[in-house]
Amino acid sequence: MSTWTIREIESKDNQEVKKLIQDVLVEMDAPKEGTAYEDKSLDDMTETYSERGNVYFVVEENDKIIGGAGIAPLVGMELEVCELQKMYFLPEARGRGIGMEMINQCLEFARKNGFEKCYIETLPSMENARRLYEKSGFIILPGPMGNTGHYNCSVFLLKDI
Repeated sequence: MSTWTIREIESKDNQEVKKLIQDVLVEMDAPKEGTAYEDKSLDDMTETYSERGNVYFVVEENDKIIGGAGIAPLVGMELEVCELQKMYFLPEARGRGIGMEMINQCLEFARKNGFEKCYIETLPSMENARRLYEKSGFIILPGPMGNTGHYNCSVFLLKDI
């Protein structure tokens, strides 16, 4: 039996999720500019993901947030393509099947909300994340889609859902 649960973000989680995302990006030696690190949406994630077709899930274990991921329409392609956003996990969450479960839950939400494809961007240095996305059926694209504003992310993936 797992000791963790996936649930939708609540306002009490906002600062903990922001810190988690920024800490993981620092751990991965990712640039702070042109990545999720500087996204204004981190200041109030519950508000950011409150609109229809948006959701942000957190993974909680022992009253601590150990990961999260969200779905939102891809800017510039809102009608049919969603984006898997801000999927980050603390070291203690990795290698336990949580990432795959999170992707499945996010894609199920996307399907139920009428999206046909799911897009994600990542960094070349995040090899384990990229392998997880590919194992989930995402394929690497030659270039970006939409307008995420994350100009330092240079690996682009897409999946039919």
